[in-house]
Amino acid sequence: MASSNFIDYVKICSRSGHGGGGSAHFHRDKMTSKGGPDGGDGGRGGHIILRGNAQLWTLLHLQYRKHVIAENGHNGGPNHSFGAQGKDDVLEVPLGTIARDAETGEFKCEITEDGQEIILTPGGRGGLGNAHFKSATNQTPRYAQPGEPGIEEWVVLELKLLADVGLVGFPNAGKSTLLSVVSAAKPKIANYAFTTLAPNLGVVAYRDYKSFVIADIPGIIEGASEGKGLGLRFLRHIERNSMLLFMISCESADIAEEYKVLLNELQTFNPELLDKKRILAVTKSDMLDEELETEMRATLPADLPAVFISSISGKNIPKLKDMIWEALNS
Repeated sequence: MASSNFIDYVKICSRSGHGGGGSAHFHRDKMTSKGGPDGGDGGRGGHIILRGNAQLWTLLHLQYRKHVIAENGHNGGPNHSFGAQGKDDVLEVPLGTIARDAETGEFKCEITEDGQEIILTPGGRGGLGNAHFKSATNQTPRYAQPGEPGIEEWVVLELKLLADVGLVGFPNAGKSTLLSVVSAAKPKIANYAFTTLAPNLGVVAYRDYKSFVIADIPGIIEGASEGKGLGLRFLRHIERNSMLLFMISCESADIAEEYKVLLNELQTFNPELLDKKRILAVTKSDMLDEELETEMRATLPADLPAVFISSISGKNIPKLKDMIWEALNS
């Protein structure tokens, strides 16, 4: 997924169609000069509908479509003819898309399944024709009901990636390298901070044709929850992950302290993130000998499952997969 093509936030003007007006018509033919009311109902205005599409990973196709306008309903006709309904406008969105009111921030709906359809902005109802208003005391109603106006609103569509495991760590901790080793994903890898500027997804093959999805989140720095670095922009993707894999390089001066900083940033952003299962992976451990690894293990948080790995040499990668699978299914 190219970083320039990854769009996870768009703001659109959603306008549903107006309902068609009812008809105030009276029946006339060569045999009937003064027939009764036969005005038909107006058609419903078109809806704006969100539909889940598992083949999409980004909101890029909606980035430059600022106005989404559905068709108006048609007016009713004579001889009890109903007006045609306005054509719905269906927006295909990736799974994990949330819609909010742009002005109030109020949650509107969420798409989580392929093919799931939710009406984002309902169209106006069609008006009733004059045939509905006839009675014994009002045999010639010369009026009909107008169509209901459509709704125009600004809506924010926000994508939160659906993945089983979220990679959390400081920049240059080896997250993208691990993703490229355990999956077929090809994220950008380089020896400098903030190489990853957009989330990447990878499907990890496990035993007996099983698999799980890993999301590589851009590096977090101290103060990210306050807007530093890439700030809050990508932290929201972690909210959807079933578990978190903390990755800290063995080159760190204090692994336990870095872990506390990462944990604090997540807690500041959303305290519920601390309820997720966690595993600590100490990366680049191919540079360590057994004695040094034993010394470092004694400094790690006691209540956290930890493993020393190396994406380059493949050290403990199968063990890490086992730990993740066990945590996901426990």
